Amino acid sequence: MNPNALLKRRLLMGAVALALIGALAYASLRTGPLAPIKVTVTQPHEGSLSPSIFGIGTVEARRSWMVGPTVAGRVLSVKVDVGDSVKAGQLLAEMDPVDLNQRLAALDASIARAGSAQAAAQAQVLDANARRQLAAINTRRNQDLARQNFISAGALDTSVQGQASADAALQAAQANLTASGQDTARLKFERAALAEQLGNVRLLAPVDAVVTTRDAEAGSTVVAGQPVLRLIDPASLWVKLRVDQGRAAGLANGLAASIVLRSQSQTALSGQVARLELLADSVTEERIAQVAFAQPPKGVSVGEMAEVTLQLPATAPALLLPNASVQRRGGQTGVWRVENGKPEFAPVQLGIQSLDGQVQVLKGLSQTDQVVVYSQKALSAGARIAVMDALVKPGAAK
Repeated sequence: MNPNALLKRRLLMGAVALALIGALAYASLRTGPLAPIKVTVTQPHEGSLSPSIFGIGTVEARRSWMVGPTVAGRVLSVKVDVGDSVKAGQLLAEMDPVDLNQRLAALDASIARAGSAQAAAQAQVLDANARRQLAAINTRRNQDLARQNFISAGALDTSVQGQASADAALQAAQANLTASGQDTARLKFERAALAEQLGNVRLLAPVDAVVTTRDAEAGSTVVAGQPVLRLIDPASLWVKLRVDQGRAAGLANGLAASIVLRSQSQTALSGQVARLELLADSVTEERIAQVAFAQPPKGVSVGEMAEVTLQLPATAPALLLPNASVQRRGGQTGVWRVENGKPEFAPVQLGIQSLDGQVQVLKGLSQTDQVVVYSQKALSAGARIAVMDALVKPGAAK
C-alpha cells in the first residue's frame, strides 16, 4: 500500500475518532449524567393572600331523638316508617301492655275499698266522740254527787275510768281514720304511677321531626332505653368538620364556609362555623368544628361526606412564593436560591399558606432573588443547572 494513502487513512480514522469522542463528550455533558439539571425558577412577588381552611366532615343532626320504652317489653305495633314526617304528639308505636290494664282495674277496686274503710273509720270516730262526751257528762255528775256524799268514792273512780277509756277509744278511732286516709293516698299514687307506665306503652313523637331509622318491628322484645325509632329535626342539619391541627390556625366561630356534599359535587352550599369544639381528637390530631348550613339542603342524608372550605380574612401584603419551591434540608425549611448561576440553599421563615399553592415568606428572601420552583432531580449546592421555561414541553407527555 502506498505510504501516503496509509497516512491519509490513519489521519481520517483519527479525525473520525476525535469526532466521536467529542460527540460523546457533548452528549454526556448535555443529556448524560454530567448534564446540567433542568430547573424552573421564579421571583418572589408582593401580594396578599386570602387563606382558607379545608377539611372533610359528615352531615349530622344537631337535634335528634331516640324514641323507646322506659321498661322492657314487646313491641305491639309500629305506625310509621323511615322518611315519614311526624307531628308532635303523634302516635309512633305501641308496646304490649301485658297486664297493666288488669292491674289498673285492681288498683281502682283497692281505692274504692280504701274509701269504704275510710268512711267506716270516720263513723267510728263519731261514735267514739259521742261516747267520750257521755262519759265526761257522767263523770261531772258523779263528782257533784260525791261531794254531797250521795255516792261512794269507788263509784266515782269507776266513772273517771270510763271517761279515760272513752278518750282512748276516740284516739284509736282517729288514728284508724288517719291510717285509712294514708292508705287511700298511697293507692292513688300507685295508680298514678301505673297509669303513667300504661301511658308509656304509647310511644309519641316529642316534636315535629322526620323518622331516620326503624330499629324494632312488631313482635320484637326491647329493653328499657333501647330505641324503637330514631328521629331528627331536618332543619338542624350541620357538618361535623375535622381539620388538621397543623392547619387550624384562625379557626373560629362565625367563619364563612363553602360546603360541597358528596352527592352534589357540582354545587357549593353556603354556611358558617356554628360551634368550635373544645375537645380535639388526640389520635387523628384534628380539631372539630360544627358548620351550619345557611339554608337546609334538600335530599341530603345524615352521615353523608362533605368537603368544607372556610374563608379567613385577607392577610397583610408580604412576599409570596409557590409552595412547591419550599424544601426541607438538614432540619431547616428553605428554598434553593440561584446565585451566580448556581443553586444555594437559603433558610426562610414562612407564614400563612393558601389553598391555591401560595405561601408567605416573612424572612430570608428579597424580591430580586431567583428561586427554584421545580427541578429535574434533587439539587445540591453548586450543582450545574439549566433554567428552563418548563421541565416538560407541551405535548411531550402524550
